[in-house]
Amino acid sequence: MASESVGMELSNRHRDTLEQIFERPSSGNVEWQEVLALLEAAGDVVEEPNGRYRVTLGAETEVFDRPHGKDVDVQVLVDLRRMLRNAGLEP
Repeated sequence: MASESVGMELSNRHRDTLEQIFERPSSGNVEWQEVLALLEAAGDVVEEPNGRYRVTLGAETEVFDRPHGKDVDVQVLVDLRRMLRNAGLEP
């Protein structure tokens, strides 16, 4: 299964970020740079000219805005959880 091979390629840092994304309730301090590194390792990330990021993970594509601060907001965490779960990536 493709998701299993992707999971095997994740570093400890990426696994830590994955765990932070799935924490309930959200820790509220999941850094965008760590999320971006995880997404680049697990899927396809393209930075568009408008500064948005088009992320394809498995069969799903989502567009994310870079947050104004260093941390992602709650809605981004909800979207990330859905995408990662659908791709078979959960802690």
